[in-house]
Amino acid sequence: MKNKYFNQHPADIAEQLSALDNKSRNISFFLLPNEIKADVFSYFDLYIQQQLVKSLKDADLADVLNKLEPDDRTELLETFPDKLIKKLINLLDEDERKIALNLIGYQENSIARLMTPMYIQVKENYTAEQVFKHIKKHGKTAETLNYIFIVNEQDVLIDDLKIGQLLLVDSSTLVSDLMDRNFISITTTTSIEEAVEIFDKYDRSAIPITTENGVLVGIVTSDDIIDQMKIRDTEDIQRFGGMEELDLSYTRTPIYELIKKRAGWLVILFIGEMFTASAMSYFDDEIEKAVVLALFVPLIISSGGNSGSQAASLIIRAFALGEIKLKDWYYVFKKEFLSGLALGVILGGIGLIRITIWEKAGIYDYGEYWLEIAITISISLVLIVLWGTLSGALVPFALRKIGFDPATASSPFVATLVDVSGLIIYFTIAASILTDKLL
Repeated sequence: MKNKYFNQHPADIAEQLSALDNKSRNISFFLLPNEIKADVFSYFDLYIQQQLVKSLKDADLADVLNKLEPDDRTELLETFPDKLIKKLINLLDEDERKIALNLIGYQENSIARLMTPMYIQVKENYTAEQVFKHIKKHGKTAETLNYIFIVNEQDVLIDDLKIGQLLLVDSSTLVSDLMDRNFISITTTTSIEEAVEIFDKYDRSAIPITTENGVLVGIVTSDDIIDQMKIRDTEDIQRFGGMEELDLSYTRTPIYELIKKRAGWLVILFIGEMFTASAMSYFDDEIEKAVVLALFVPLIISSGGNSGSQAASLIIRAFALGEIKLKDWYYVFKKEFLSGLALGVILGGIGLIRITIWEKAGIYDYGEYWLEIAITISISLVLIVLWGTLSGALVPFALRKIGFDPATASSPFVATLVDVSGLIIYFTIAASILTDKLL
């Protein structure tokens, strides 16, 4: 086993073991050299980590847990019930146990849950030579050596330096001579979502985490943030598709769980679409007198739904990237009003031309009042596309205002809303134009 994985990166080993069945994977992992077990374990997905935790003996499990990075260990521990968490924490060394209990004590969605206390901190009176000696002594356990963090006597963060700044100066240069006290930090209570935006804004590989009083308690690195962005984006995409987010990957989600996650939204959307049938039945007389109106229902309704889905996609993504806030609703309203109106005019014009060509070329006979029908379709497209665009753009604002995730404004949800209201708009316009003609 040792020879088989000789000189391989832990991520490659984890990938190979992940392809095995549970029994073979557990045996193979058990046979790995102790010095690489924790590294390999950190590259498994959460599901496999959970399976290994349940299969390893206490001695092996303790060895792995003690060597895991604190942020990775916290992410794993919080997926287990309290009873098992207590058992796992008791397997840790005294120092690691204190770290684990400290991290688990923070709110679930706070950035502190992702931080690691493994970093290099020095005082401002250190020389460059003293800093490098300190790094040689403590750097082996540090999450990153890209940044050195400077604290005062009370451990309050006062600055940070890139390692390159120290490499380019004389060994006798004081840290204080390199400081400008202009640094970025995040407080422990900051939400993970806000922290993602801060990382994106400042483009750093690591950012220090401090208490409200400025005391340095940990750092968060970009790899942890990237993992959170993947989780967030996956959840948003699943919600936008009209379902609850999956707790596990698609391939590991049992069929009954997959059905449960999808059924709720499908039932809600189905009930919503029932109102479409109700709206159609309300206009039975109009449809019976002018059957030609029914020919254009799919065309008109789908155009409104598509424009609404487009707008919802744009706004939800803008929310996720921090490009817009709740206070920007009027700006979005004005922009989407003009966009929706222009798009509606384009589609309405195409609809008018299409009916005209079909009538004049003899492809289809719309009857004596074909021009009025064409005008009805054209105006309906303008108004329904405009309405669909505004709905798709503003529903996410409404959801965020009442505390829901804007991604809940899924494509099916907006489409269903526009279907029902679009029919009312369509037949109301038809009634106003075609009364005393076809109707």
